[in-house]
Amino acid sequence: MSNVSILGAGTWGCALAIVLSGKGHNVTIWTKIENEAKALNENRKNMKNLPGAELPDKITVTLDLEAACKDKDILVMAVASPYIRSTAHLASPYVKEGQIIVNVSKGIEDGTLYTLSEVLKEEIPQADIAVLSGPSHAEEVSRGVPTTIVVGATTKETAHFIQDVFMTDVFRVYTSPDIIGIELGGSLKNVIALAAGTVDGLGYGDNTKAALMTRGMAEISRLGMIMGGKMETFAGLSGFGDLFVTCTSKHSRNWNAGYLMGQGKTMEEAMKQVNQVVEGVNSAKAALALARRNNVEMPIVEQINKVLFENKTAKDALNDLLNRDKRKEYKTLEWD
Repeated sequence: MSNVSILGAGTWGCALAIVLSGKGHNVTIWTKIENEAKALNENRKNMKNLPGAELPDKITVTLDLEAACKDKDILVMAVASPYIRSTAHLASPYVKEGQIIVNVSKGIEDGTLYTLSEVLKEEIPQADIAVLSGPSHAEEVSRGVPTTIVVGATTKETAHFIQDVFMTDVFRVYTSPDIIGIELGGSLKNVIALAAGTVDGLGYGDNTKAALMTRGMAEISRLGMIMGGKMETFAGLSGFGDLFVTCTSKHSRNWNAGYLMGQGKTMEEAMKQVNQVVEGVNSAKAALALARRNNVEMPIVEQINKVLFENKTAKDALNDLLNRDKRKEYKTLEWD
């Protein structure tokens, strides 16, 4: 069995801790928030954001970052994306050479426009960085609902080791060398999910949301392939799979925030009501900046930025999308 530490005690970190502990691994959860550690230790059978789940007693919850990083086979980086750099900076002195770190957070760093694996490589250059992503709501994973996910790593050996550690009879893990594609699919789908939520908040139907999701994936794949990702990845679990679940489920904080904005609330009001980190808000700015840097057309991303940061109404944004100039669906497809 392996020794695994989860850095971050949010819903996803706790859900993965439950999966790993259930397989027999020795699991530690680290948080720097004393009240959070206390709540986890006192309410293992009544977890606020994971109803119906139970945190096994054998999982250790600690405030000691050095102890959490020492003598571990895998470190799982599960803090929210805005805190990845600061957490990595704190952890770096305690991370051994060649330490496998699996990032499970999704986002693009504002300002640098780095993917989270790039942030981790900069802060912890001695580590072997991998990513884990796919259609996987923590609420369902924590209750043993069958889930399939993909791990991306720089070497086949690392990918297979992580696959063996995480895979169970209800948590199926695939492997891939396409780290950049997995990360971009996982972060950019949150931006499209915000837009999908606004469609539902406006009261539109399945036709509208299906169109938005499909064209959203066209935007994600256009940018992703220019940045080095593979089309197979965007058609796979961390691409369309993750997009589908995040755009259609009420578990999704991004969908919920978008839904509230579709009903007329501001971004600040929606964020306050959701009361969790909405990754797509930070990623929206970064996605638009990446699109402009790479000269990629991303009209949905552009419009959701205007809704988020320029007080444009969701209805006006959707109308502007529908009334763009006529064009072919794919420029690469030609008549004989």
